[in-house]
Amino acid sequence: MSPIVLADTIDRSKVFRASRWDRSLGPVRPKPDDTDCRFEADGIDDRGVHLPPSLDAPAADDGPACGVDDSQGDYVNCPLTREEYDRFYEALVHAESATVHDFDHERFFEGCLPIEVMAHRGVDTLRFGPMKPVGLVDPRTGRQPYAAVQLRQDNLAGDHYSLVGFQTQLKWGEQARVLRLIPGLEDAEFVRFGMVHRNTYVNGPTVLTETWQVRGRPTLLFAGQMSGVEGYVESAASGLLAGLNAAALAKGEPPAAPPRTTAIGALAYYVSHADPAHYEPSNITFGIMQPLDRAPRNKLARKRALSERALADLTRWMDGRELADTERRSRPGQAPAALASADARASDSP
Repeated sequence: MSPIVLADTIDRSKVFRASRWDRSLGPVRPKPDDTDCRFEADGIDDRGVHLPPSLDAPAADDGPACGVDDSQGDYVNCPLTREEYDRFYEALVHAESATVHDFDHERFFEGCLPIEVMAHRGVDTLRFGPMKPVGLVDPRTGRQPYAAVQLRQDNLAGDHYSLVGFQTQLKWGEQARVLRLIPGLEDAEFVRFGMVHRNTYVNGPTVLTETWQVRGRPTLLFAGQMSGVEGYVESAASGLLAGLNAAALAKGEPPAAPPRTTAIGALAYYVSHADPAHYEPSNITFGIMQPLDRAPRNKLARKRALSERALADLTRWMDGRELADTERRSRPGQAPAALASADARASDSP
């Protein structure tokens, strides 16, 4: 968890409000150079396929920012010069971390590393991570800063801001000393200091199937962080599928998993088929999805094609489940277990 500061203690004369690449929470607009697919303002292409907003053009600059419709951007940015960054870096790598218990082995999730661990990997690691300045222009200089720390509104009232990506194991006194070297936070009052939480999870590839069932005990299902997924959406999605499969088992119906071409299907496959010797929690990423047979070379076009295929395949999978449920309901005289057996035989037939 990242540190949180009181908004009133941020020196507004040293920071600026902006979203990276001027993206905010406004409506999606088309890119003028998109030639492989025409887009409308509502995020629907000319074939009627809904596309994820993050894959479309940058959002308009007239959307709400930090819950306020002021067109200023979604983040408070603390710009650092090279000298300020070097001073912050030196203080960080020499700061004292909290003592870790013997039973807590330090194995960090690569997508959520403590800032001091990243700093020890190299002087510029943070500038390519949570302190990357790309897409930001300091209005006072008209230039991209050497590094930047982004603060995001953390509550509805707007009086708490969290430092994005600044999870840390530093002692609290050290956090206050080091983080107050960031321009704009010299007098910051911390509502909560950063910390690293422990994740306990099973070794999915040796324990779970794609349907989130335990191998050897199919009536027991795992989901969420315990199963080795990372993220709120991933935990909720895995729980939804585990719940659907638990309900199917209770009715004597066969459990099922979405195809690997879909986001949650790819995650289910990763959880159950990754290398057990190097298994780590994972978010849903394009990298774990089944590759395209003929992938576009353009990165954005490739992601769009993966998304379109995923939406189409998920729709077909859901329609198939609905059709199967309808057929089962149309045969009320047959026992659920017998129906499951019949379904299994039907799926094995050519």
